Amino acid sequence: QVQLVESGGGLVQAGGSLKLSCAASGRTFSRYPMGWFRQSPGKEREFVAAISGSGGTTYYTDSVKGRFTISRDNAKNTVYLQMNSLKPDDTAVYYCATRNVPWATMTLGDYAYWGQGTQVTVSS
Repeated sequence: QVQLVESGGGLVQAGGSLKLSCAASGRTFSRYPMGWFRQSPGKEREFVAAISGSGGTTYYTDSVKGRFTISRDNAKNTVYLQMNSLKPDDTAVYYCATRNVPWATMTLGDYAYWGQGTQVTVSS
């Protein structure tokens, strides 16, 4: 059974940084892509970033390009989201997710397994 556990959320001032982690278990981690999504109160869950199994290909939503970096350590079965220059609009619950097929997409419905989420709050 695939399990995903996020950590690293918290409260930060605008302009600050946070690094989220997502530890995966239950199958061969390096074979599958990983994604980060977020959901703010009253809004739909949205794509943030994704990374291929090898880590060689990454995708970002336009609003985080140049500020967020997704990476993975396949030896540790962990994916990361480094978030810099945070803005109040980045406030959300952040979820990691993975697919059942070996290529990454930016589509929420393509992801089969989800973590429980970690809260990120950016104060102005």
